[in-house]
Amino acid sequence: MNRRDRWDGGGPVPLAQSLRALSDRMGLAPPDVLRVVFSRWEEVVGPTMSVHVRPVRLEETTLVVVADHPAWATQVRHLASEVLARLGDACGSEHAPDHLEVLVRA
Repeated sequence: MNRRDRWDGGGPVPLAQSLRALSDRMGLAPPDVLRVVFSRWEEVVGPTMSVHVRPVRLEETTLVVVADHPAWATQVRHLASEVLARLGDACGSEHAPDHLEVLVRA
């Protein structure tokens, strides 16, 4: 498919539509889900955990977070189902993350 086949030339394309198409091609979650996960992280996990565990990537429905210490990684793994449920409520979307991958980086 060439570039001309993807755009009908009928005028400007809304930014939200362009971002959604780009997210789909890159295998990322929809932009509205990305916005909720990254902007409401502290609200979802609480102020204490958000200092030590932060989201870094959302690929399709897998949320990758980084913990600054193995103890925090253990804690967030233990609470994974609760964190994912809260994110599902916050996103209000079937595209909300349903899997949590935890990395440790000091």
